[in-house]
Amino acid sequence: MRRILLAAAVVSTVVLGVAPPAQATGSLRVATYNLSLNRPSEGLLRTHLSEPDVDDVYRRQARNVAEVIQRARPDIVLLNEFDYDPEAARLFARNFLEVPQNGARTVRYPYRYVAPSNTGVSSGLDLNNNGVADTTPGDQAYGDDSYGFGLFPGQYGMVVYSKYPIDVPAVRTFQHFKWRDMPGNLMPTEFYSPAAQAALRLSSKSHWDVPIRVGGRTLHFLVSHPTPPTFDGPEDRNGRRNHDEIRFWADYVTPGKKSSYIYDDRGRRGGLKPGQAFVIAGDQNADPNDGDSYGRAINQLLDHPLISSRTTPSSAGAAEASALQGGANAAHTGDPRFDTADFADTAPGNLRADYVLPRKGIKVTGSGVFWPVRSDPLSRLSGVFDPVWSPVNGFPTSDHRLVWVDLRR
Repeated sequence: MRRILLAAAVVSTVVLGVAPPAQATGSLRVATYNLSLNRPSEGLLRTHLSEPDVDDVYRRQARNVAEVIQRARPDIVLLNEFDYDPEAARLFARNFLEVPQNGARTVRYPYRYVAPSNTGVSSGLDLNNNGVADTTPGDQAYGDDSYGFGLFPGQYGMVVYSKYPIDVPAVRTFQHFKWRDMPGNLMPTEFYSPAAQAALRLSSKSHWDVPIRVGGRTLHFLVSHPTPPTFDGPEDRNGRRNHDEIRFWADYVTPGKKSSYIYDDRGRRGGLKPGQAFVIAGDQNADPNDGDSYGRAINQLLDHPLISSRTTPSSAGAAEASALQGGANAAHTGDPRFDTADFADTAPGNLRADYVLPRKGIKVTGSGVFWPVRSDPLSRLSGVFDPVWSPVNGFPTSDHRLVWVDLRR
């Protein structure tokens, strides 16, 4: 087995204080962050990121999420809910990450990867069964009838930033993989028309296998953002899709017959080769204990024989928020220290939604969630829901928190 890292032993979880602890020498910090840097109309994100000195709620949010990244200092990071726009990805790096935010040190990523998303891409079909195939961007019905929900093409997209070289020619994307082509899929065929069943893509955004060269070896960064398992009806079409989007990676990392059905956007078939190093990252929109996911979907990864889940990133801020906010949180069965998202207190409550999961055999030396307690000066970056921030998402950064894992190189 070719390894990027040394064999696993006892692992540890770090609870954040004022800022994430510095990395140990020879470690690699890998992170995921749903930073809610999406905007309500096409092109608006580029405009906001090209004018960093304008003082409005949108630029303040962009500066805040940049500061979170600067303080966490990941070597490789996936950003979810970043509208698809290669120029916007460049501007965020240049005008925000490479500029000190509130005294935080700048961070530079020489390499980045961005590609189209299924969100807001019209299917031309009636996917929500309201009797109309909505093909006019900008409204809820259009989003429902798109391959992935979005008011315009690319809303809620993704971008990967890296301090290490990305092998771009070897990247595999799975934007066009059809849901029906997954054996034993959970598509509710009684809900979708035959035409919809034939056309519907599995990924609500996209699935990417991004090979990154670290120390002369390759780490496969497997990233995605499955649909929330809500906003549907008794057919549970989004819950079922979320389950199968998560299952995709469980199958992909399993060599042989289990992954033989998979094909990428260039027509190449199969999953990872035996022994290849990988990290699965993203907002999976699924909690192992609470929330609305179908069949505890995330356990397809957490219980996978090739995936290391012994270390669970945690924070004191998440536990504090659960206790202070109460509501649905009081009935949860999962440990609130592991929550990564601050959702409505009525339902579903705060959840563990965001994951960084390495292959077994890769040693984890530390991990955490950027969720400071309220007495921490940096709690201003997570905050609590406030109508002042409602043009963005009700928070000074995002309703999700950055999650990181340190791996021995």
